[in-house]
Amino acid sequence: MAYVVTDACVDILDQSCVEECPVDCIYQGDRMMYIHPDECVDCGKCMTVCPSDAIHWEHRIPVELAPFTTAAVEFFEEHEDAAGGASSRGPVGVDHPLLRERRATGEG
Repeated sequence: MAYVVTDACVDILDQSCVEECPVDCIYQGDRMMYIHPDECVDCGKCMTVCPSDAIHWEHRIPVELAPFTTAAVEFFEEHEDAAGGASSRGPVGVDHPLLRERRATGEG
């Protein structure tokens, strides 16, 4: 794994990263995007275009956001059918349980 989508993407789903990714490895969950750790080629293009600075290189991720690294791995272990190209798969429609702890944007 090289790049990880973190909490700044939750309820944003901008998808600039998806358009920039040369290997189609960024999948849409329900409330955020997920980078497939086995499909990512470490190019970093996703990180440079993300308007919310939600994408971090795995080895420089802030400590408080480290759970998102584990969440990405577990997300794809749980949803093995979410592989082989995000555009052909379409939205996965669910998220990792970590997001249950995060309030939806706009909630008091």
